[in-house]
Amino acid sequence: MKFCSFKAKGRESFGIVKDSGIVDLGKRTHFCSLKDFIAMGDLVNIDALTKIPSDYAFDEVEHLPVIPNPDKIICVGLNYHDHISETGREETPNPVLFARFSGSQIGHNANLIKPLESDKFDYEGELAVIIGKECRRVPEEKALDVVAGYACYNDASVRDWQKHTHQFMPGKTFYGTGPFGPWMVTSDEIPDPSKLYLQTRLNGEVMQDTTTNLMIASVQRLIAYCSTILPLLPGDVIVSGTPGGVGARRNPPVFMKEGDVCEIEISGIGILKNRVISEK
Repeated sequence: MKFCSFKAKGRESFGIVKDSGIVDLGKRTHFCSLKDFIAMGDLVNIDALTKIPSDYAFDEVEHLPVIPNPDKIICVGLNYHDHISETGREETPNPVLFARFSGSQIGHNANLIKPLESDKFDYEGELAVIIGKECRRVPEEKALDVVAGYACYNDASVRDWQKHTHQFMPGKTFYGTGPFGPWMVTSDEIPDPSKLYLQTRLNGEVMQDTTTNLMIASVQRLIAYCSTILPLLPGDVIVSGTPGGVGARRNPPVFMKEGDVCEIEISGIGILKNRVISEK
């Protein structure tokens, strides 16, 4: 099953994604957001709602980030061997974590904003993991039990600002640089997140191409590690890291510019697509 967040007729809502369009759950339930709906705890056994005719065609809505208002967005750096190799860094015994803020996120088909301050605007295709249950110190062998679903994420990065200090965050949470979508596919449809195929395309050219079994820290390991630090809550997002092929490490470098179209495709989920505009 697929769920999305959207805006239509001036109103923000969320719903079920069907082949025919979107069923608006915001007007049919007492929940205000997909995060609240996830916290209900049973995304699979809602068969009656899936039989409702679609309220909107896809071109009638503005897609919002899958979870517009997560309590936490925990991003993972250097989680593929080929990305570590191209950066010249060394593998660490534990995951490299940094934060992204919800105000930096955008939805599918929204404009991806290249900031005024930099021409080193890079793509990073990643698998996003959406937490479905409040949890703390989850053992790896039970970690997938707390997952609500998965989505595509573009952890678009302002590379020179990222390198201002040893901390990544300044270049990782600029306004309008975090595409998240196009929707969440529930975990029952993806029983093993290590068996997915991820590809990033810039103007149709393949830039990143990987399988998620090549992650250094698995989804299970990331959930166990992050939930040890603090409780994970329904709607929290773990952005699991990008593979090799980023623009900054190409020869010559390839950075996103106005008019470019960036697509992140993950098997079993879909395609997250955004056009780049320059901030005015």
